[in-house]
Amino acid sequence: MAIECTHLDLIQEVTPSAQGCEDCLKIGSSWVHLRICLICGHVGCCDSSPNKHATKHFHSTNHPIIASFEKGEDWGWCYIDQVELDFSE
Repeated sequence: MAIECTHLDLIQEVTPSAQGCEDCLKIGSSWVHLRICLICGHVGCCDSSPNKHATKHFHSTNHPIIASFEKGEDWGWCYIDQVELDFSE
């Protein structure tokens, strides 16, 4: 049985908080890939990045759903349900 995300109703139309990782830009750090919070628009770096700001944002806000903020990528992730989401449709 496939696990489904129970938080899709929380997704908002958001404006990106920055064109790079908002927190890395503030501290002068670099990132690998970007993720955007689909609840508030916070742009953070992925877990392959040194600072893992997207996951830190989830832990500080409990906003469960992020999406890739990389060109050509149409997927998301729900931290609470631990399930990947396909936004390509």
